[in-house]
Amino acid sequence: MRLVSKKYLLPFILITSLFFMWGFARAILDVLNKHFQESLSISITQSTLIQATTYVGYFLMALPAGIMITRFGYRRGVVTGLLLFGIGALLFIPGAHLMSFPVFLVALFVIGCGLVMLETSANPYAAELGAKETAASRLNLAQSFNGLGCILAPVIVGGFLFSGDNGGVEVPYTVMGVIVLLAALLFSRVQLPEINAGEESESTVSSEKEGIGATIRRLWGRKRFRYGVIALFCYEVAEISINSLFINYATADGWMDKSTASIVLSFGALGLFMVARIAGSAIMSKVRAEKVLLVCAVMTVLGAVAVTLDAGAISKAGVFVCYAFEAIMFPTIFAITIGGAGNSVKIASSFLMMTPIGGAVGTSLMGYVADVTSMSMAFIVPAAGYLCVLLYAISANKTKLKTISK
Repeated sequence: MRLVSKKYLLPFILITSLFFMWGFARAILDVLNKHFQESLSISITQSTLIQATTYVGYFLMALPAGIMITRFGYRRGVVTGLLLFGIGALLFIPGAHLMSFPVFLVALFVIGCGLVMLETSANPYAAELGAKETAASRLNLAQSFNGLGCILAPVIVGGFLFSGDNGGVEVPYTVMGVIVLLAALLFSRVQLPEINAGEESESTVSSEKEGIGATIRRLWGRKRFRYGVIALFCYEVAEISINSLFINYATADGWMDKSTASIVLSFGALGLFMVARIAGSAIMSKVRAEKVLLVCAVMTVLGAVAVTLDAGAISKAGVFVCYAFEAIMFPTIFAITIGGAGNSVKIASSFLMMTPIGGAVGTSLMGYVADVTSMSMAFIVPAAGYLCVLLYAISANKTKLKTISK
């Protein structure tokens, strides 16, 4: 079965380019933590405001994004997201001039609002561009380009900031802002076909006709949706907190210097993440998504717990186990959760895109634990997040098996 039909191939390619853009933007945050700790003389806990501010933007803008794309379509959602993204990036220019952490945080908040608009539009759109049975596999493939952005950002921006040449943080953000605004111009000129999500599994009424409030109440009345939102929140707690403090972990005991750590984060950890996501897409074209998720959840729990033991090479390997087996979690949980949402998929997507606020919570908690104990012990925070995903995977497998037996 084809992942994408020929008539949707061009829209899929265009939408997939957005996954790269926000992957790049989110991965830069992981470099900014260490950079601002040194350039602005702030603590690990204070630097986690970088993630907190960005993902507060996600949380506050997600539902308005879902309402907007429900009423005006995917293309306008994409263009609006790109405009906010570009404006936020250019705000780094006055931030660098003033060397003001609050101004940088305002810029990151605006970027976060733009990114959630993009993700709320692109994730369900990519999932819908083909057969329902291949939605998880298709979304994992598109998300692989998110992984490519994550690989390139730390090595490019980290190499620039940690080179010792006193390069300003406004330079990479200015370049990115210009590119993103040009992309907004491109998307304003092209047509993205609106996809009819089909019938609701439990109701045939459209979210546009019944009203946003009624749609939200109906979605939250479904266990499949509620549990999916919780699981995705817990995944973001784990994934974002590890990314954010990877450089701190790698440099804490002299394992690497910060420049080497940014390269290892790119080509080692995030490179492994991307390869695993591509492999996961291929595997899920033959194996049930729920079953793959279960296996991966078990492995991530084991990997995170191994890090907390501070057992030398075993613990360091545990970090990479987390990256390898968490790779398929976001797109898989997302696809499972919006399955059956029908015409309410855009509003469902907006709630799922609130969940990166978990990254703000997780990074802040992990930073605090690191400050009062050690970087190794701080991995208890992502371990708890992965455990929640494991419980969700067990529940999803039981539900799927019951459905198949019928």
